[in-house]
Amino acid sequence: MLNFVIFILVCLTIFMIYSFIPSYTNKKRFFKKEKVKEKVIYLTFDDGPSKYTKELLELLKKYNVKATFFCVANFSKEQKEIIEKIKQEGHLIGLHSLKHKNSMLQGIYETKRDLEKALKIMKELGINIKYYRPPWGDANLYLLKKLKKENIELILWNVMAEDWEGNTTEQIIANKLVNRVKEGDIICLHDGRGKNEAPYRTIKALEIALPIFFKKGYKFKTIDEYES
Repeated sequence: MLNFVIFILVCLTIFMIYSFIPSYTNKKRFFKKEKVKEKVIYLTFDDGPSKYTKELLELLKKYNVKATFFCVANFSKEQKEIIEKIKQEGHLIGLHSLKHKNSMLQGIYETKRDLEKALKIMKELGINIKYYRPPWGDANLYLLKKLKKENIELILWNVMAEDWEGNTTEQIIANKLVNRVKEGDIICLHDGRGKNEAPYRTIKALEIALPIFFKKGYKFKTIDEYES
């Protein structure tokens, strides 16, 4: 029994050092970002591209808003035309893993293989990845080391609107955005996955929220202009 308890404690310690602490530290760094004076916000989208992304791009074009898309590599390979449209319309593309797996639960070999394969896919699509957002914001020590070696910056967020939930509405999402966002914030929304056609509600919520942000004097920038 004592040996089993020791084994469990050793496993928990390894998990804490390898996955939990790196994830927590990075989240804390973004979530407690200091206030800035400039009225700028950073609109970012995860989990795409998908069948909803084209409509989202039309909305962003209507308001002349540039955003950052953290794309899943396997989805990008399947949606090459959408990736090309994102590039042509002046948006920034970052990476959101190979196939949306949680890095906290990945060992060294799987982390290395997935990241290298994802970067290869994006390079074949003509994208030189400089920014990475891990699914759920979770990382591990090897991932952080590998990103640093590849000169890729890890980017999280500090505002969400729970737009992936199946029981929310576009008005609720819009209200959360308007009430939560302040100067210098990185907004994380989703143009893929989610419950009950969630990305469609996200687009409708932005139709409500974007004019309000402009009325308040905000301007939008992409993550390559982010000042940490």
